[in-house]
Amino acid sequence: MTDNMNFTPDPPVRTNSVRIGAIGAGMIMAECHLAAYKEAGFPVVAIASRTKSRAEGVAGRWGIPKVHDTPEALIADPQVEILDIAYPPDLQPALIRTALRQPHIKGILAQKPLALSLDEAIALRDEAAAAGKILSVNQNMRYDQSMRVLKEIIDRGDLGEIVFAQIDMHAIPHWQDFLKSYDRLTLSNMSVHHLDVLRHLFGDPDEITTLSRKDPRTTFEHTDGITVSTLRFPSGLMAVSLEDVWSGPREEGYQDDQHITFRVDGTKGVAKGTIGWPKGAASTLTYASTTATGGKWVTPVWETMWFPHAFVGVMEQLQHAVATGAAPALTVADNVRTVALIEAGYRSMTERRTVKLSEISTN
Repeated sequence: MTDNMNFTPDPPVRTNSVRIGAIGAGMIMAECHLAAYKEAGFPVVAIASRTKSRAEGVAGRWGIPKVHDTPEALIADPQVEILDIAYPPDLQPALIRTALRQPHIKGILAQKPLALSLDEAIALRDEAAAAGKILSVNQNMRYDQSMRVLKEIIDRGDLGEIVFAQIDMHAIPHWQDFLKSYDRLTLSNMSVHHLDVLRHLFGDPDEITTLSRKDPRTTFEHTDGITVSTLRFPSGLMAVSLEDVWSGPREEGYQDDQHITFRVDGTKGVAKGTIGWPKGAASTLTYASTTATGGKWVTPVWETMWFPHAFVGVMEQLQHAVATGAAPALTVADNVRTVALIEAGYRSMTERRTVKLSEISTN
């Protein structure tokens, strides 16, 4: 970091002793979760996936001592204290419910989206509370280093009252095969990062207006390809989340300019930067404040990246909650409110109108 900024782009590891069982052996588990856990010293004691041979390969790579035949067998393993799920969202709720019945499992880290419908997400929230288990959802963009520093800058008032914010994405996601059978695409599986982090930074919005069109590159049937959402917050703040999953042609000789940028304007300053995905680089942030920097632009720096290092913080907050009884930073109740925002966005697209969040019940 540059001197005298006192930012914490990566949270400290306070607890790393609670035993983890990993379900899933795809890219996000193999390249992000397990890489981060190895770095932080989190003990992964078992793994399972839909294909045992693939789980065996990942176990060998990361030194995981036990490979179970099925996810259900892993959940029944009394050595597992935290269940870490990286599985298709239509299959995830059944695994969560199985885990809630196991006395040895103390915490569950689920993937986003938590479920394919708001009603299912609410039910899982309530069932976890009734079972006395900690259910946390992997909203990992909150742990991107630029977003953590941006949150600190906003919270200490360096930008004053926030007037306008924007996340501007022009990048091509890898749509997993299981998404082809769903009726929801970009808003539920990509915008969820941006809408959640806007909630994290600024609180709950009053209303959302979402427009969408099909993406010419995505060959399977879908409605929400390119999406644009405008949020209005109680303070008057407006925020825009744009997901351009087309991002131009990809032909030989065409120069790729995929990128994600963000900007936050306040009465006392501006912060702006880039998200390192999909370039495989560290995210960046620069800001100027009339009170904190004398109006000059300054740039905090860090060595870590969203993928994989943000996943240290995601698991650490659950490790610490399980070990100490403290509330997790990523609660399922808070995630349900992100799911409600997505639900409101889909209603806005379908009904071609602004939707107030008060219309969407989370009770």
